[in-house]
Amino acid sequence: MPRKLIKKYLPHPKIITGNRLIRLLGPRLHDPSLWHINRKSFSGAIAVGVFFAFMPVPFQMLLAALAAISLRFNILVAVPTVWISNPITLAPMFYFCYRIGAAILDIHADNFNFELSFDWVVTGMLDIWQPLLLGCLVVGLVSATASYWLMQFLWRYHLLTRIKNRRESRRRRKLESRQQTSKHSNFKSEDGR
Repeated sequence: MPRKLIKKYLPHPKIITGNRLIRLLGPRLHDPSLWHINRKSFSGAIAVGVFFAFMPVPFQMLLAALAAISLRFNILVAVPTVWISNPITLAPMFYFCYRIGAAILDIHADNFNFELSFDWVVTGMLDIWQPLLLGCLVVGLVSATASYWLMQFLWRYHLLTRIKNRRESRRRRKLESRQQTSKHSNFKSEDGR
């Protein structure tokens, strides 16, 4: 992936580690792998962020940060990746996860009637928590695995394309240099007559 482009939009690690609340995490934050962007740390961070985006728990960003720290993935990539679950995407994502969980548990999922009320959250969640949680775990694991391998592929593709372009550029320069040398030698031979 374009490392310079990614680094351009990420905050500097000193800004993050200088925060007094984040300093409570201690010396683990000074691990260089949490801040460097390479194929392993970037792909792993995307996978961690995608996994926690599908978890129906509060403080998803904190959980993604803790997982990134413990797995030594880039924390600055893992935390914003969680934002794929936001107020706009949250309901469709969780409904999809519920449908997947209900299919796995062989529960008829058409009985799902959502109401935006505290009473429904208390009573309705008792009926759907098992398929919802199972679906979130399955979809989260599958999505995290797929995003990890997709990032690995895209990183490698970008690298190979860059190498190919560099080789092509060198080949063109060498060819132009030969043509210039050939023209120069032809010019000298014509002058020498």
